[in-house]
Formats: sequence, structure tokens, C-alpha cells
Amino acid sequence: MFPDLNARLKDYIESFNADDCEIHPSMIPNDRAFDWLAPRIPLIDCPDKAIEKTYYYRWWTLRKHWADTPYGHILTEFSPSVGWAGAYNSINAALGHHVREARWMNAPEEWTKEYISFFLDRHGNSLSYSTWYASLLEDWLSLHPDPAFEAECLDKLVSLYEDREKMNLHPCGLFWSQDGWDAMEESISGSGIRPTMNSYMIADAEAISRMAARSGRFDLSRRYAEKAAWLREKMDRLLWDGDFYKVIPCGRDEEFPSDKRPPVPAEHDVREEIGYIPWVFGIPGPDKSEAFRFLTDEAGFRAPYGITTAERSHPRFMYPHPHECLWNGPVWPYATSQTLTALANHLRTHGEVSVTKEDYVSLLRQYAASHRLITEDGREIMWIDEDMDPFTGDWTARTILKGDGWDPARGVVERGKDYNHSTFCDLVLSGLFGIGGRDGQLTVDPLIPDDWEGFCVSNLPPFGQTVVFDRTGARYGLGAGLLIFSL
Repeated sequence: MFPDLNARLKDYIESFNADDCEIHPSMIPNDRAFDWLAPRIPLIDCPDKAIEKTYYYRWWTLRKHWADTPYGHILTEFSPSVGWAGAYNSINAALGHHVREARWMNAPEEWTKEYISFFLDRHGNSLSYSTWYASLLEDWLSLHPDPAFEAECLDKLVSLYEDREKMNLHPCGLFWSQDGWDAMEESISGSGIRPTMNSYMIADAEAISRMAARSGRFDLSRRYAEKAAWLREKMDRLLWDGDFYKVIPCGRDEEFPSDKRPPVPAEHDVREEIGYIPWVFGIPGPDKSEAFRFLTDEAGFRAPYGITTAERSHPRFMYPHPHECLWNGPVWPYATSQTLTALANHLRTHGEVSVTKEDYVSLLRQYAASHRLITEDGREIMWIDEDMDPFTGDWTARTILKGDGWDPARGVVERGKDYNHSTFCDLVLSGLFGIGGRDGQLTVDPLIPDDWEGFCVSNLPPFGQTVVFDRTGARYGLGAGLLIFSL
């Protein structure tokens, strides 16, 4: 009764290969995809076949982005080379997403470890975009404990943190960032004191504090715990406006009273999806759970094809702009990944307040359904690209770039094909199925619908274990309830 998951994976890959045109060469081509993926990724049986298909599709696309460099293997964001990338086509913007996704690989090569080191050793532009370095390392370590590697990384993480302080610390005590260098161009709020970088810096300070304590460096641990506590208090005071975390638009060195949130001009005073980022890192307390009511409200962020990056009720929602990468309303998988991670964390930490596990499953299904493209001959194929129109499901950047004749200055033909800028597999494994790691041991706390009979996942790191949930015992014939074992 236990399904042949290898055969299922092979069927999916054959269908993805049949619909694909390999216009961008990859280190692991389509004809090697099954043999390469089968021993390395967790294999799932999921009652929702749209989620299951998208799960396997996203592993199939991630595989295309591995690249070999003189400094080890890395994951790229774009398959073709783009002019704004660093060495070896590397971009640090989605590094945290890449690691959350790739940490689930049961791979002896430790390519993800090499990728983390690539940026910690500054072989790429490690401080160009904002990201969460120490926190992403803890994400990886939760499934792949490696005290020696953790200790090796600690001083590098401190150095990156201190350099970010020199670059971006604002007179108010929080961090200033430009929306474009948060990888969020043309937002309604604009540049200023944003929930993005400030959440990342709180999370990294807390992670550095924990790592320092584990290494016996208690003075360093206390110093970074104090930094995190200071930033938490300051972010709550300045960015929380009573029901949501919002940007304070301002110049890099523009001063304002820092004892309370200053007035914000109406054209920039907006709820944006980035207001959920603090929950990605477990920062808010239960008193802020009301923010999630906007997630399922059509005046807030709910739309037919995904979660909008700005609230729909704002007068400047989806304002016209010639740039192809817009964060003034379009759906971005990058942001959807953060928001669904935040939602899962909120549900497990604070319970079903303002939102339910059914909402999580519904939004995940919607996200899965967005991985589509209608070809010129009318066929529907699996697809992942940059931003999406929330009302039509059209891939916005692709349509703009194609309409401009694929201007070489903005990238090559189909630059966004197989775009690697988000998570999906992690949202299934850690979010929906609730699988996590603690000291190298698996934990399970699902958010599945009450009417699901069960699910299973095999070949999980770090030991190739299998997780089975069978409500009655009839689905898999291995007994009722939750089981964790090695096949």
C-alpha cells in the first residue's frame, strides 16, 4: 500500500521535460534530472495533487540553478547571466530562500554548505541586497548539525553584521534601506526604515548570540542579544502603527524624533506585504496577531491569483510605471514565500487568531496554481517567473520584456524562465507537513486539513527517514497516527 514514489517522480519529470525548451544550459540537464534528483530530495505523497505536482516541479527547476565555481557550488537566481549579478552570476537577494529550500536535500556533496560559504567568504557581492545570513545558517544547521562549520562561520557573520551597521544604521537606531536593494523595486512606501532589513538584522543578531553561546563566547553572545533586544523594542515603537508594521519613508540620514512613529504622508502610508516579515523570524508577540486579518481581506492583500504586495484599498495600488519589476501591488513569489512562512509560524506560535490553518492551505493551493503559463498554441504548462498580475495571472515582467523585444540591456530572451527567487518545497515540508529539525532530529507538527486521510514523505535529511501520517491506518497500511521511521 506504500506508494512507489520514485516512479511517481519519474512520471512528473518526464512530463516537465516534454513541455520544456532548454534555452538556458544548466549543469544538470533535463536528461539527467531524474537520476540526479531521485536520491537527493524528499519524495512526497500528498492528497492535493496540484500541490504535489508543483512541489516536484520546483525541485525540477531548482536543479537547473546549481553552478560550479572555483569557490564551490552556488545557486543562481537567473538562469541566463544578467548584468547586475556579481561573480559567477551570483546574487545574494534570495540566498535565504535558496537555503531554506535546498536544506531539504539529502545530498552527500554538501553543495548548500559551499553556497553559504561563497557569500560568507565574500566571493560574491555579499552586501548588495539585504538578506538574513546568520538566520539562514541556523535554518541549514537545524537539519544538518555541524558544530565545526558553525564555529568557522561565526566571525564571518559578525564581520558582515558590523559592515551592515556601518552602511545602513540610521540615526533613529534602526536600519535604513532602499526598496530596490531589498529586492523590492518601485514600492508605494519607498525607501526608509523598513520591516525588511530590520527584521533580518534582529534575526541575525539573535542567531549570532545563540551561536556564540554554543561556542562558549559568552561576551559576544550577550552583546548580540542586547543588540537584538534594542532593535526589537525600537522596531515595535517606530514601525508598528497600531495594527500593522509599516515603512517610515525617509532619507538615508534624515533625522526625526525616535521616541514614537512620526507622521507619514498619505501617498506613502500603506500596508505592504513586507509587514508580515517579522513573523518569519518569530519577532512579534501575540498582541500583534490582528495584522493577519488583512491577509484574507479583498481590501487588503487577497486577490484571485495571489497575495498582493500592497493593500488593494490604497489609492496608489498598481500605479502605472514602465519598470518590469513592480512592488506596488503585483504578486511576487519571493514575498509569497515570506508571507506563508510567517503565517505558518504565527499559527504554530499563537494559534488560529485572525487566520486559520485552512487559510494557510488555501493560500498554498493558490500559490501552487499560479505556476502556470498558457503557450502561444494554447497549451497550459508549468512555469515560474518574476512578478504576476494579481487579477489575470499574467507574468508581468515577462509580458513587458517580450513586448519590448527582449531588450538585451534588461536581460536575454526569457530571462525569468525557471526563476529561482522564492520557496515552495519548504512551504510544503516545513509549513504544510510541519516537519522541522532540532539537533539533527526530525519534529512534526502538521497544518493539514481535517479531511485529509494522510500524507507521507520519504528520504528526509539528515538520515533518509520517512514521515507518515495516516488518520485511520487504511491509506498506507502501516498503522494509524504519525510515524517517523527509516525504510
